[in-house]
Amino acid sequence: MNTVVNDQKVRRQLMLIGGEWVPAASGETIAVENPGRRQIIATVPRGGAEDVDLAVKKAHAAFASWKRTPPRERGRLLQTIAEKIEAEHENLARQVAEETGNALRTQARPEIKIAADIFRYFGGLASELKGETLPLGHDLLSFTQREPLGVVAAVIPWNAPFLLASLKIAPALCAGNTVVMKTAEDAPLAVLELAKICSDVLPSGTLSMLSGTGQECGAPLLNHPLVAKLSFTGSTAVGKLVMEAAAKRVLPVSLELGGKSPSIVYPDATDDWVIEGLVAAMRFTRQSQSCTAGSRLFLHRKIYDNVLERLVEATSKLRVGDPLAEESDVGAIINERQYNKVCGYIEDGMKQSGSKLLCGGHPRDDKSLGDGYYLRPTIFAQGTNDWRLAREEIFGPVLVAIPWEDEDDVIRMANDSHYGLAAYVWTHDIGKALRAARDIESGWVQVNQGGGQMPGHSYGGYKQSGLGREFSLAAMLDSFTQTKNITVNLVR
Repeated sequence: MNTVVNDQKVRRQLMLIGGEWVPAASGETIAVENPGRRQIIATVPRGGAEDVDLAVKKAHAAFASWKRTPPRERGRLLQTIAEKIEAEHENLARQVAEETGNALRTQARPEIKIAADIFRYFGGLASELKGETLPLGHDLLSFTQREPLGVVAAVIPWNAPFLLASLKIAPALCAGNTVVMKTAEDAPLAVLELAKICSDVLPSGTLSMLSGTGQECGAPLLNHPLVAKLSFTGSTAVGKLVMEAAAKRVLPVSLELGGKSPSIVYPDATDDWVIEGLVAAMRFTRQSQSCTAGSRLFLHRKIYDNVLERLVEATSKLRVGDPLAEESDVGAIINERQYNKVCGYIEDGMKQSGSKLLCGGHPRDDKSLGDGYYLRPTIFAQGTNDWRLAREEIFGPVLVAIPWEDEDDVIRMANDSHYGLAAYVWTHDIGKALRAARDIESGWVQVNQGGGQMPGHSYGGYKQSGLGREFSLAAMLDSFTQTKNITVNLVR
């Protein structure tokens, strides 16, 4: 069905296919809501199989010349995109805040900055697409070369759309691939603006940006016969479907999926910076809508009450409000469905025997919150690691604090999860820190800091948190190139 929009202020966006800005072939659209105000702000095309087919064919045609473009020239173009992102920094940040609900000051502006850094980082790595020479014999010249895969089908979620789009576009293009990306339904606008910036710099067809639903647009893209690589960031449940699509045609696939990340605090770590780091690691200022949120907080029993009291004090000072307001630390949950889901977890926690609500709680009990999908950061004290709230990815601002005494036992609890994306360790004892980091089953572990990923990090998950890595040179080589061996007999 077409979205009926009567407000003249609602923008009508198009999508990018083969260098042209077009509506969906069906003419249908999807409404985009501002979650901070529960108002429709734009419509985007509701792309389908016909649009996917055209975009992939355009990308496949463009690949023939793009892969022959000298790597340093590809890198120079990515550097130019980085400059253009920086020139539009504030407008892009406001767009991210408006459609995602992420607070402008604490989240949206930093997201645009790191996205520009990502394009600049991979632009500088274009000359590193190197092979090796192999000593197979005196009269044999044997070497390898890195080659692009072809058309990359990329699908991203809504929680940090501009950054996650950049993390797929920049390395894939640097390596010589072309890209067809599907935006998230709930947050397509800033990513379409990124596509505009890229289209002004890149050859036609090198990047296409589609909008639509997962079933109508995402599925045809993942299953298109001309696609050579699948790259997906999102939930573990959908990631399994992506992996099935890759298996049908034996395609390489990268998956960055869910997490239920442990944060382990040793008894010597009671400094103020630890409290600040725990707030950051929990991603409260992104409404904890992050796969890396340290939502399982393991506090040593000796410091359990003290640290929790100070953590609650620090968390309660965070200001929840309009994502576009400078004073807001925390914005809004992305949509009504997710809002109701998180509220359901909070209700479960409040009814759970043995749990204690320390701050936050159900929004119905807080009359000071506005009309948007607002939730206050919520912390429960809880005795065990096998409670539902300690095992399932909530993707909302709900933290569970669990006491521990034995080091082996806390590592066991940290690893007692089918997730394994991120982890945090807090202690002044470097030996204990390195032992914990070694033994925790997560792909990305931080010691004494709770910040986000940086260009150069090797970032990705163990177990059902995904396959492959992002953010680094090695990740680009592994995810977006294939290796060819050439051996020459020098005497014949």
